[in-house]
Amino acid sequence: MEAEKTGPHRATRWQTTRFDLDLSRPWVMGIVNVTPDSFSDGGQHGEATQALLHAEQLLRDGAGILDVGGESTRPGAEPVPLSQELARLVPFLKEAVRWQVPISVDTYKPEVMQVVLDLGVDIVNDIWALRQPGAERVIAAHPACGVCLMHMHREPQTMQMQTMTGDVLAEVAAFLKGRVESLTAQGIASSRLMLDPGIGFGKTVAQNFQLLARQSELLRLGYPVLAGWSRKSSLGAALSDQEQIPEPAQRQAASVAAALLAVDRGSRVVRVHDVKPTVDALKVWQAMQSHIGVD
Repeated sequence: MEAEKTGPHRATRWQTTRFDLDLSRPWVMGIVNVTPDSFSDGGQHGEATQALLHAEQLLRDGAGILDVGGESTRPGAEPVPLSQELARLVPFLKEAVRWQVPISVDTYKPEVMQVVLDLGVDIVNDIWALRQPGAERVIAAHPACGVCLMHMHREPQTMQMQTMTGDVLAEVAAFLKGRVESLTAQGIASSRLMLDPGIGFGKTVAQNFQLLARQSELLRLGYPVLAGWSRKSSLGAALSDQEQIPEPAQRQAASVAAALLAVDRGSRVVRVHDVKPTVDALKVWQAMQSHIGVD
């Protein structure tokens, strides 16, 4: 099988539909929400024209990948009908896939995956890690698309009602290892896979920061790691002065700090709202990296 040839130890590149991404440097994935109810910027880019303008700005700011979502996955969010999700995504994607930049779609519905891959999308970013019926089959049938597999405890409607217990990193690692094994057993090349520990998806504030502190341990699985800390509530909790928790848009500096810490602990992709400050921070980090060990 192809997965056996590529091997999980070769985590220096990420194969996607049209692009073979070099992971020797970190990539900034800019978030484009074409939804009215996302926790951070819901409604701001809901129409295709607005979303395209926003996406163009993210690229000017230095984003290397665009991640587009047509359904909010914030805690308590209700599922969106298939037809509505497609109505939000398709007009945007028909234009965006012409831009010659990697396009990721944040969806868990296999029917949506099939439609967007047929349009030429490069990456499927799935909070359910392809556990919905039919999702694995869609990805296995595609010759090259990239996949991001995320850990989520329970589901968006209930994940914060009963958070995880025990050793969070061990459970997350075991889950992701199991998902990888399921996919590679079907012949899906390991070079197509990216892992996401799922910050905020059914974890407590303390558990999220444990995952950040120990993130490098996830690299032992042999696959690249994506970090999605941008504007998350755990950052708001860290910034809280006991009287008021900053709103998502007020967490920019904390989001940049978390992204930088994640990259320093081995993440190859950071998924962010605030692209330019993240890109600038990573330039400083890269400048430092180039001088490590230089007398």
